[in-house]
Amino acid sequence: MKYPKVTRTFCPKCRKHTEHKVKPVKQKTRGSAHPNSKSNRQKKRHKAGYGGHGKYSKPAVPKKPTQQVDLRLECVECGKKHTKKGFRIKKFELV
Repeated sequence: MKYPKVTRTFCPKCRKHTEHKVKPVKQKTRGSAHPNSKSNRQKKRHKAGYGGHGKYSKPAVPKKPTQQVDLRLECVECGKKHTKKGFRIKKFELV
């Protein structure tokens, strides 16, 4: 998705529509589970031994998950920064 570098939107500090500079915000990644957690022990037990792939194994072709992009908007007039709620998109590009 192509998004403009400067957009006109509402500024909560100026209380009017002004131009804003746009920057994407890097999402926080959720930490992985501990290697000895109950779910990981269960997964290891399930995968042990013979047989085809089960409920917990990866599919043959891994799908690339979509990323959620939050936008950081900076008002050109007052300099106030605020964040716009994110949306899911495969590819994000500022134009």
